[in-house]
Amino acid sequence: MNAWLTRILPDVRRRDVNNDLGDADRLHKRVMMLVPDEFATPARAEAGVLFRLEDTRMGAQLLVQSTYKPQIERLPDGYGEIAVKDLSALLLRLRTGVPVHYRISANPSKRLGRSAGPRAGQISALRGAAAEEWWVRRAATHGLAITTVTSQSQLDVQAKRSSIRHAVVRFDGSAVVQDVDLVRAAVLSGIGRGKAYGCGLLSLAMAAG
Repeated sequence: MNAWLTRILPDVRRRDVNNDLGDADRLHKRVMMLVPDEFATPARAEAGVLFRLEDTRMGAQLLVQSTYKPQIERLPDGYGEIAVKDLSALLLRLRTGVPVHYRISANPSKRLGRSAGPRAGQISALRGAAAEEWWVRRAATHGLAITTVTSQSQLDVQAKRSSIRHAVVRFDGSAVVQDVDLVRAAVLSGIGRGKAYGCGLLSLAMAAG
């Protein structure tokens, strides 16, 4: 049960960094540089690559999780400040009934039914209370019982040269592990749509007490 979290504080003075942060396709390709080239398609899923871009007091922060040790030397020299953390101990500490804090940027959505008329069958993004209800339901199917939740809409993920576009909502709060196997699987595999473009990375921290 190996997993690593790579924390990158990209140097936003660099043109390549800004190009990456402004284009979902470019950022996906940059993130995939951290894993070997020999993976078969789909390489992202095989290497367990998930990521999340966040705004912090120190500026942009890129968190990349993988089930293979990241090859940080493959990133351009000076791309940013980089730190790698082994998540295996955290995954092993998870137990049924344990309280945790969580964070996830997800793509909450639903497929419209016949009552939507011409839009029937299309995927519709969810916001606000509807998004939070989606997250509580989805978390339960992955072994987490949500006790508190706050949500914040993020900028849509977009690619400049394709039709890729994902609405993103970040969820933070506390939960209780109901099924440890399901929770570990969710951490390693991600939750929801848009995993290749910065959605679905479930970050957990043990709650005090």
